[in-house]
Amino acid sequence: MPFNERADEKDKIINLLHSPDFVVFESQFGAQTLMLLGGVLILLLLLFLLFAFIVVGVVFLSIKHGKFYFPKLIRTGFSYMEGVIKRICAIFGLQEDELTIFFIQLHNRMSEGDFAKIDMKDRAIFLPHCLRSSKCPATLTLEGLFCQHCGNCDLDNSIKELEEMGYRVFIVPGSTFIGRMVKKYMPRAIIGVGCLREIKDGLEFADNLGVVVMGVINRTDGCVETLANWPELMKVASLKAPKI
Repeated sequence: MPFNERADEKDKIINLLHSPDFVVFESQFGAQTLMLLGGVLILLLLLFLLFAFIVVGVVFLSIKHGKFYFPKLIRTGFSYMEGVIKRICAIFGLQEDELTIFFIQLHNRMSEGDFAKIDMKDRAIFLPHCLRSSKCPATLTLEGLFCQHCGNCDLDNSIKELEEMGYRVFIVPGSTFIGRMVKKYMPRAIIGVGCLREIKDGLEFADNLGVVVMGVINRTDGCVETLANWPELMKVASLKAPKI
């Protein structure tokens, strides 16, 4: 094609792009695209909220009847939209602590089958250091506190009983120690003991490590001389798979 003809074709294209009809078409196409995107986003938001309300409904139904309905659905909801679910539950009168207790109980229920299959020698228990007496003679080491069996608190006999069952027992001040001991001794299952927030965070932490975990909530909160729920801990620690 001669140079002049190519220049004429280029001018025609430029004129077409700047013509009023093309500008109107471009404007309409852009508006329709934005409306479509807006509609899709609104639909996704509505579906998100619908799923959150369904999860909340199942939570209230489970609490009312004392039975876990659709546990996988609830756990998925907590995983992806915990903040939204908490806000909706609060609107309907369910406080955050109650919801956290429910979440821990749900997690335990879903984990107890796998936990029971694991031999006790492959399990570990992590106790919070706040359970010890204010007169405790034990000092902190790289593996936490080692009970001196002084008899000043409930840890004395309880630790002996757990160790006789085959458990490796640690008394630790935080999750840093838990991660270190899990990597060092590689237990296949663990029991975490502590206050609500510690247990919830600990369950998520252990799940990320790929370890089967059960949580036992303390009877009292605080930083000094708290009380563990020893009957519940022993009940969980004694879980065994039925012999075939």
